[in-house]
Amino acid sequence: MQRGTEIALSRRVLLVGTGASMAVTAAPPARAQASAPVEPARSNVAITVNGNRHDLELDTRTTLLDALREHLHLTGTKKGCDHGQCGACTVIVEGRRINSCLTLAVMHQGDSVLTIEGLGTPGNLHPLQAAFIEHDGYQCGYCTPGQICSAVAVLDEIKAGIPSHVSTELTAQPEATPAEIRERMSGNICRCGAYANIVEAITEIGGSKA
Repeated sequence: MQRGTEIALSRRVLLVGTGASMAVTAAPPARAQASAPVEPARSNVAITVNGNRHDLELDTRTTLLDALREHLHLTGTKKGCDHGQCGACTVIVEGRRINSCLTLAVMHQGDSVLTIEGLGTPGNLHPLQAAFIEHDGYQCGYCTPGQICSAVAVLDEIKAGIPSHVSTELTAQPEATPAEIRERMSGNICRCGAYANIVEAITEIGGSKA
């Protein structure tokens, strides 16, 4: 009888010990010391947009696109794919076209940025803006600001003699032919499919029908 009592007591001790162990394991850890929230790094950025200087204090993760739209309220530059694949956010920085969604604002300290708002006004359109209207180079219009900014830079590239993949000779002066324009504008996507009219508008201003 004593042997049975010992076994019962041993089982009871085992169960109590196991339960206590599980309770300790499952119990929440002691309250950790509260840590202060990590503040995002910020930086002062001075950029000139459409001829006007702006001094901004920005989260260093802010893209140039978001700086233009959210901080300067220049919403003509559109956020499309936000991955640099559609060209809707194209602006001209220091004379070169870029996808503003792929670059940080802090990388453009002191730079000059040109957006669609700086190209022309309703009463004084840029020649390419007028050509897009004349040739009906848009439908929904969402991609149009990026298309026009890209086109302005494309014609400047051609004038500067910068070759493309369809330039016949690297030493020859490229011309604003439809084939040349289609190649250079290939990074700007029009979901409405107004490509033919866009090429006609740019070709008219570029001056080459070949």
